[in-house]
Amino acid sequence: MSKANNVPEIPEGKRSRRYRFFEILPALLSYSAVILLFVLSLINPVLGAIYLLIIIATTLVKAVGTAFRTIQGHKIMLEAERVDWSKRLADLENPHAAYEKRRDEDDKSYAFSEHIQNLRLLSALEGEQALKPKEIYHAIIMTAYNEGLETLVPSVEAVRDGTFPDERIIFVLAYEERGGEAMEQTAEELKKRFDGCFKEFILVKHPEDLPHEIVGKGPNLVYAGHHLAEYVAKSGIPKESIIVTSLDSDNRMSKKYLDYVAYEFCVRPDRQHYSYQPISVFTNNIWDAAAPMRVIAVSNSFFNIVSTMRPHILRNFASHSQPLAALEGMDFWSKHTIVEDGHQYWRSLFYFDGKYSVVPIRVAIGQDAVISNSFWKTLKAQFVQLRRWDYGASDVAYVGNYLFSKDCKIPFWQLFPKFVRLLDGHVTLAYMAPIVAFGGWVPMLMNLSTRGALAFNLPNVVGMIQTVAAIGLIITVITSLKMLPSRPEKYKKKRTFLMVLQWILMPVIAIVYQSAAAFYSQTRLMLGKYMEKFDVTEKVVKHD
Repeated sequence: MSKANNVPEIPEGKRSRRYRFFEILPALLSYSAVILLFVLSLINPVLGAIYLLIIIATTLVKAVGTAFRTIQGHKIMLEAERVDWSKRLADLENPHAAYEKRRDEDDKSYAFSEHIQNLRLLSALEGEQALKPKEIYHAIIMTAYNEGLETLVPSVEAVRDGTFPDERIIFVLAYEERGGEAMEQTAEELKKRFDGCFKEFILVKHPEDLPHEIVGKGPNLVYAGHHLAEYVAKSGIPKESIIVTSLDSDNRMSKKYLDYVAYEFCVRPDRQHYSYQPISVFTNNIWDAAAPMRVIAVSNSFFNIVSTMRPHILRNFASHSQPLAALEGMDFWSKHTIVEDGHQYWRSLFYFDGKYSVVPIRVAIGQDAVISNSFWKTLKAQFVQLRRWDYGASDVAYVGNYLFSKDCKIPFWQLFPKFVRLLDGHVTLAYMAPIVAFGGWVPMLMNLSTRGALAFNLPNVVGMIQTVAAIGLIITVITSLKMLPSRPEKYKKKRTFLMVLQWILMPVIAIVYQSAAAFYSQTRLMLGKYMEKFDVTEKVVKHD
């Protein structure tokens, strides 16, 4: 495994035996979990039934926990959106005076309680708190391939129209040379429209076919990151006071996002050891998307909400923010994987020898649900997107290889549980849905010659458990309706009814998309057929 700036990198070319073992492991466990049900049922239907019931009981517990955390997370997200983060940030200019002024205010919200605690701590450490909010700059790196103005302009406007001062925002549009002349013209048009809106609007064209790079977003980010670092060095702005946010072309950040991140950055003396993760919600165009895509978009939004409620397992996903000094030290992102966002968590963890965490930023960054030029193209594009995300299983080998190497500087019992959760997440995603959907029939079908009551009644038992689990789905439906943006005038009220009815597709989608995409990516890894091209998700904008 090669290293860049003390960060282990994904190997190019031939892998070691240990690395290949960990690449094979996710698919091996996923397929084995399904096969084991048939084997146990053939040996003894009771064994098969017990195995199945353990899996289904685990699923039920997770479903209940997810429903609870979804409600809790959504409530906190709404609360965080109501907070005046600009005002909170201004308090940090003089934390002692702000503490004396605000400590007796009658505000019981979680954000205010944390704020008072932060002011109290910073008052005691004020001499050591060298960084003030007015010294902080935000750098935005927005990547683009071939997207049009109808996608890019609203995303840039969302940054411009936020509450953080535009004069302390450096905007970098990182676009691909392989996007052709159309992308070049779009970049120039954006420069013309938004030049003067920020401290600087910088165009960076990533050349195609550079050596030691996959075709993907990561190399584009790295190339733009180096240009940003050069600009910062010439400008005289201390790089330690700059926070870099990576954005996809369809990302519409909350108006308060940059203030919120700056606040969390300010209150941490060891701020370089953190990244900052917003809640990605796929609702920009949710009313325009087809029913299967809406279910997937909302499900993924819920997963991201739930993740913020468990900071100890939170990892980078899609858009995220990280200090420039830390990024430059680890040579920015990886150029060797199509899942550079989740992979960045592990690179950062290894760079800081385990002293690294992700801070949840509980406001939303809106993203697009998948829409292509036709229904069938949309179905395909959704699967392509999910299989790319599920290729995060490649991190199992990256982490496992480092964990068991002599170069590992992180205590074994600190990294090992993280490795197990990573492996379990990918394996469970693959095998869980088909087993829960069809597993109840396996013990009976494998033992038709016997008359075991348990085997023959198992489908009914599983059905009853699934009925109880449906309560979690009802909660999901109700919460999803609360998350929806306002219904466009072009749609009648019956569209809202369809937003409820669409959830009957959930079992099919779980198998056809989530499970199948996970098996696809893991199988590619097992066979050594690596996914080294970032398949850009088509972003078609529907006009009235």
